[in-house]
Amino acid sequence: MESNYPIFRKYQKLEYALETKKLLEDHKILCEMADNAPIVDVTFAGNTIQNLIEIRIPQEDFEKAEKLLENEANRLIEQVDKNHYLYQFSEGELYEILLKKDEWSAFDYQLAQKILKEKGKTIDEHLLAQLNKQRMEDLAKPESSQKPWVIAGYFLAFLGGAFGIITGYFLWTSKKTLPNGTRIFSYQENDRKHGKIIFFLGLVILITSLIVRWIQFF
Repeated sequence: MESNYPIFRKYQKLEYALETKKLLEDHKILCEMADNAPIVDVTFAGNTIQNLIEIRIPQEDFEKAEKLLENEANRLIEQVDKNHYLYQFSEGELYEILLKKDEWSAFDYQLAQKILKEKGKTIDEHLLAQLNKQRMEDLAKPESSQKPWVIAGYFLAFLGGAFGIITGYFLWTSKKTLPNGTRIFSYQENDRKHGKIIFFLGLVILITSLIVRWIQFF
């Protein structure tokens, strides 16, 4: 059964997902794990689908879960030595980890801060909040124009095929989940309007063709 919870984290390794799931469940946070379920968030012109393990939790628990992962990462950081691969990163690469927090583990995020501080850089809550805000704004931008799919959608809709209806539906309704749990539409308003038209146009043509065939049959 597909979960109604938004995606909290994605992992390429099952062991990382299981560790996070156990930590959350130990602290009474409802948690579901799904293996590579990209249908809702996939984009027609989007990225290559990877085999990802998704951790989904109620949106109201995002802040609590983030704090739990942060505390666990801080505990583990005390045990790390300078042979860790992040110590080989440049300052720019470390700042990129802070900006793209959603692409890294909580441990890497905390360790990047620690290393930058050791280099004499000022890393405070204000800077982290600004980076997080910038990241949310970047990710919230709709996908680029889907003109080829809009054209294909109209063509398929006029043919009365189900794929035209499906194309229109996804252009119209597809959403993506931001790292903070917010769900937003994936495509630009104009593409979504075309998607809605394609969906109903395809539906009307399909139903009409079925009625005509039924009449001819009898």
